[in-house]
Amino acid sequence: MPRRILEGRVVSDKQDKTVTVLVERRTMHPIYKKYVKKSSKLAAHDEANSAKEGDVIRIIECAPISKNKRFTVYTGAEATEVKEEAKKAPAKKAAAKKAPAKKAAAKKEDK
Repeated sequence: MPRRILEGRVVSDKQDKTVTVLVERRTMHPIYKKYVKKSSKLAAHDEANSAKEGDVIRIIECAPISKNKRFTVYTGAEATEVKEEAKKAPAKKAAAKKAPAKKAAAKKEDK
């Protein structure tokens, strides 16, 4: 199951190894059909204490670290792991999609 990667602005970095990130998303209102901004504050683990207030960072979903922390600050090491997983998964799906198409073409030629 892929892990969510979200982008947001650091609102607070006062805690040790934890940052609070404000993530905004746009959703369509069901009746008025206008886009409305919705936001949520998420606590993310920052091992190096590198993110400062006002920075725009990316966070990635992980196993629960504490009561409120379910995300970690996204770094290059995790980026390569996610890319490798993404490369492996679509290759299998693409091969599976191509095989039935060839069989269907062969059946048409027989008729």
